[in-house]
Amino acid sequence: MSISRNFGRCTAWIVDRPIWAYLFLCLMSLIATIGYVAPERVRELFLPPPVHAAEASAAPAAPSPAPAKKPRPDVEALELTRSDAILVIESDDIFTPSGAQALRHMIDTLEALPYVRSVLWMDRVPVLNIFGLREPLFPKSQASPARFAAAREHALRHPLVKGQLLSPDGRTLIVLVNFDWLYITSDDDCSTNLRKAAQAALAEYSDVKFTVGVTGQIPIRLTMMQTHERNNIKFRVIGYSVVLIMAAILFRGVVSVVVVSLGPALGIFWTLGFLNFFHLQDNPFNDVVLPVMLSLVGLADGVHMMVQIRRFHASGMSERDSARAGLEEVGLACFLTAITTSIGFWSLSLAQHEIVREFGWSCVLGVVLTVIAILMVIPLAHFSSPARFLRRVFSRKILGVRLEPIEQQEGFVERHLHRVTFFVDLILRHPKPVAWTGIAVTLVCAAIAAQLRPDERRSSFLPESAEATKALHQMDRALGGLEFSEVQIRWSAQVPSDSAEVLQVVSQVDDLLKSEPLIGTPISLRSLLDALPGDSPTEERASMIELLPPPLKRAFYKPEDQFATVTFRVLDIGIAKYSVVFQRVETGLKQIVEKHPEFQLSLAGSAIHRWRDLYRIALDLGSSLGSETVIIICVLGFVFRSVRLGMIAMIPNIFPLVLCATWMVFTGQPLEIVTVCCFTICLGIAVDDTIHFLTRFQEELPRSTSRKQAIRRTFEAVGTSMLMTTMVLVVGFATVTFSDMRDQRIFATMGVFTMLTAMIGDLMILPALLALYALPAPGEVVEKQ
Repeated sequence: MSISRNFGRCTAWIVDRPIWAYLFLCLMSLIATIGYVAPERVRELFLPPPVHAAEASAAPAAPSPAPAKKPRPDVEALELTRSDAILVIESDDIFTPSGAQALRHMIDTLEALPYVRSVLWMDRVPVLNIFGLREPLFPKSQASPARFAAAREHALRHPLVKGQLLSPDGRTLIVLVNFDWLYITSDDDCSTNLRKAAQAALAEYSDVKFTVGVTGQIPIRLTMMQTHERNNIKFRVIGYSVVLIMAAILFRGVVSVVVVSLGPALGIFWTLGFLNFFHLQDNPFNDVVLPVMLSLVGLADGVHMMVQIRRFHASGMSERDSARAGLEEVGLACFLTAITTSIGFWSLSLAQHEIVREFGWSCVLGVVLTVIAILMVIPLAHFSSPARFLRRVFSRKILGVRLEPIEQQEGFVERHLHRVTFFVDLILRHPKPVAWTGIAVTLVCAAIAAQLRPDERRSSFLPESAEATKALHQMDRALGGLEFSEVQIRWSAQVPSDSAEVLQVVSQVDDLLKSEPLIGTPISLRSLLDALPGDSPTEERASMIELLPPPLKRAFYKPEDQFATVTFRVLDIGIAKYSVVFQRVETGLKQIVEKHPEFQLSLAGSAIHRWRDLYRIALDLGSSLGSETVIIICVLGFVFRSVRLGMIAMIPNIFPLVLCATWMVFTGQPLEIVTVCCFTICLGIAVDDTIHFLTRFQEELPRSTSRKQAIRRTFEAVGTSMLMTTMVLVVGFATVTFSDMRDQRIFATMGVFTMLTAMIGDLMILPALLALYALPAPGEVVEKQ
C-alpha cells in the first residue's frame, strides 16, 4: 500500500466523522479569538508569575558594599545626541531680523505647550567665554543686517552649533525637543501637532519662508507603529481580495471559490490570534508579509486539493467520496509541503537578528495552522449541506449567467494545458542538454551570487513618503546624519585627569575622525577648548577645562571616571559604506594607543553595533539556506525512500534563488535582512510544487512503462494545479509591491521573480533530471547515458 493511501487512512476521520472535525475547528477558533481579545489570560496559565517586591526583599542578603567611588558632581550633562523629537527647519531667512523674530516666537510657542518639557536650539547653547557672560547668537530684531551677518559667522564658528544645531551653509536649523509624558494626550502630540504648532507660529510672519519637518526617536517609532497598523488592514484586504479573484478566475464557480478560500482565511485568523500569545504580533514583517504569504501558501495547497476533488466528483463520485479520495490523493503532498515550508521558516530562527528569528517562528506557526485548516476545511466544506445546496442553485442560469459551472466543463488552465504539455514533451526528447544546461546555469549563477555583500539602513522599515523619513534625509544632507556614534577614551589611574596627555589623545582622535569625509562634524573637549580665546595648542590648555560650563564639560569629559568621548554623526546611506571607514578609524586608534599605552580607545554607538553585526546577515543567509536544504533533502529522502529524489528535487528549487541573487548583483542591490527572509521563504514555497509533482510521480512510476511516460502522466495530473498555484503566488506577491515600505517592496519583487523562475525550473529542469536520474520504471530498458 502506498504512502499516500496510508496517509489517507489516517485522515479519513475528517470525512467519515465530521462532527469531531467541526468540534476541533470550533475549539481552535475559540482559542484564536481569546488571542485577539484577552491573550494574557492564556499566558498566565503557562508563564511563571512575576516576583513581587516583598519576595525580592526576602532574597539572600546583599553582598558587601563596593568600595566608594570618587564624588560625582550633581550636574546634568548637556545632551546633544539624545532628544525625543527633532524639528528640522529650512530657510534662507534664518539670520534676518524677521527670521530671528519668527524663530523666537516659534520657540516661545513650543515651550508654552504643556507636553513640551524642554527645547534646545542654537540660541540656548551654554556660554563659551572665560568670563561666563551671556553671548546670544541672535541679535534683537532691530539689529542691522551687518550685525546679523556677523552673528551668522559667529554661529558657524561655535563648536556646539556648526554641524550640530545648524548646517554649515546656515540654511538648516534643528530644534531638540523633549516631552513631559504626563501631558501627552495622543500620538499626534509627539509629531504632527508639534510640527503644526511650529508652522502656525512661523506663519504669523508672512515676509519670511520656512519649511518645517519633524523626526527623531519618537516620531520614527510612531511612524513605524502607524504604518504597521495601516498596512495590517490594507494588505490583508488586498490579499483576501486577490485570493477570491484568482480563485474565481481559475475555478469559475462561486461554491468552489468559497470552499477553496475558507481554508486560508481560517488559517490566517488562527495565526494572527495565536501570535498574541507569544508577543509576536508587533514584528514589522507580520503586518503585511505574513498574512499575504499565508494566504498564498494556503491557497496553493487548497488549489491542489480542490482540483483533485473536482476531478473525482466529475468522474461520478459523490461529494463525500470525492472529498475522501481527494484528501487521500494530495493530503500527503500538502502535509509534506507544510513540513518543508516550516523547515524553511524554522531555519530563520537560527539567525542572529531578533526580527528575523521572530518572523521565522511566526511563519512556522502560521504554516502549520494554515495547512491544518486546509486539510480539514476544504473536504468538509465540499460535501457540506450548504455547499450542495448552493451548488444546485448556482448551477442554474440566473439572468443568463451560470455562477457555478457544470463539473465536467474544463477551466481556463485545463483548456490551455496542452500548450505546456507540448513543451514538456519537447524537454523529454532532449533531457540531457536541458538537464546539464540547467545545472551549469545554476552553478554559474551561484558563483555570481557569492558576490552579494550585506548592508543595512535605519530607514528600511520606514515609508519613504513619511515625514519622519523625509526629515531624516534632510538631516543627512544638511548636517551629516541623524544618528550619533562616538569614540570612547579611557585612561588608567596613573594618568592625572588634568594631564596634557589626555588632551593630546583627544586631539589625535579628533583629527583622525575629521580626516574621514563620511564622518560628520566630530565634537569633543578639544572643540570646546579651541573655542576659547587664545592661540596655544590644545594640549597646553588643560588649566582652562575648569572654565567650561559644567553641563557642557560633562557632556564630553568625566575626570572622576577617567573617561572622555569624541562624538560624531553618521549618515543613513547604508552601513556597508562605513565598513572601510570604521576599519581605518580602528587602525588609527590602535596606532594612537601604541604611542599612549595607558589609554584605551574604542568605537561605540548604534551604528558601530550594526557595522560589527553586518557579517551576520550573510551568516544568517548561509546558515538558514544551508540547514534548510540539508533538512529538506533528508525529509524527502525519508518519505520517498530515495535520497536520489531528494537531491533531484533541490536543483530546480535552488535554480530560482541563485538566478534572483544574480539579478540582485547586476542591479547593485545589497544583501539585507529582508532578502535573507525572502530567500529562505521562497525556497520553502517553491519546493511545494516540486513535492506535489514527485508525490504523483512516485504513484505513476509503477503503472508506467518508462520514466518519461510517468512524467507525462504526472504532469497531466498535477500540471493544472502547478500552473494555478504559480499564477496565484505571482499575483499575490505583486500586490505587496504597492506598499510604501521599501523592505516590503523588495520582498514582493523578489517573490515574484523567484516564483516565475521556480516554475521554469519545475517545467524544464525537473522533468529532464527525472528522465535521466530517477529510478527506472518496472521493466524499463535503461539507455546508457
